[in-house]
Amino acid sequence: MHNKKNFKTSIGGQALIEGVMMKGVSQSCMAVRTPSGEIDVETWDNPKAKWYKKVPIIRGVINFVVMLIEGYRTLMKSAEKAGFDEAESESKFDQWLSKVFGEKLMGVISVVALILGVALALLLFMVIPAFLTKFLRPMIGSQIALSAIEGVIKIAIFVGYLALVSRMEDIHRVFEYHGAEHKTIFCYEHGNEMTVENILKEKRFHPRCGTSFLLIVLVLSILVFSVVTWDSLVLRVVLKFAFLPLVVGVAYEIIKFAGRHDNPFTRAISAPGMWLQRLTTAEPDASQVEVALASFLPVLPKDESEDDRW
Repeated sequence: MHNKKNFKTSIGGQALIEGVMMKGVSQSCMAVRTPSGEIDVETWDNPKAKWYKKVPIIRGVINFVVMLIEGYRTLMKSAEKAGFDEAESESKFDQWLSKVFGEKLMGVISVVALILGVALALLLFMVIPAFLTKFLRPMIGSQIALSAIEGVIKIAIFVGYLALVSRMEDIHRVFEYHGAEHKTIFCYEHGNEMTVENILKEKRFHPRCGTSFLLIVLVLSILVFSVVTWDSLVLRVVLKFAFLPLVVGVAYEIIKFAGRHDNPFTRAISAPGMWLQRLTTAEPDASQVEVALASFLPVLPKDESEDDRW
């Protein structure tokens, strides 16, 4: 399909419930395996390039928020398409929600789920580590040492959470689709014919993975938050919230740089995240790769010269 080997593409994706979402240069697509066994494919045009796309740091913050919203939206839609929302009988509360919100019910649920998810993440990775570390202040006078301990707690919570949820059957299937997504992108970047057989041969660990991005955010936060005061726990948490966009923006630039280049430096940056992907990805089967491929092909540019290759 391609005459060049080992190029980099900006096409990225996300694992869904029984499906995969891929985002190309001009189009996005989600493919979901329905209860009947068929693959439901839905495509849409991406918004035209905005001014912030060329502004370092800022583009990372805005892209993160956009992908977070889009990710939750497609995740909820995939659950609907895969039949996860089909209960045998509705409770009175479910009937009341349907009556009040009507067709907007899924949108309301998506917003609530997004808010709760963000709140839980902030609680786990910002509030709780700072609260636990505060008890060590009488014994440890160094602010840098306290920040390092807080960082270790963050990473331990993160890795422990991933290890725990990976044991859940439904989540494990999502991680298998995650592996299928990575393998599909690798197959394209290696210039091989886009077939299920070729895709299955690829590695499932990709340097531009969201898992790697989150780990870089955690490591950067240790460095940046080391200058934030420990005199007041409330003030420290507030300042950490204020610095968070900067951390996210810088992490985006790092992961973008690592995705564009392949050298000892970028491999060293990517290594911890690639290792962590052993928890967030799993080997897919042929049927899952088939779904990933169905979501990938529609986002390919009609002209290869239009592909945003790095």
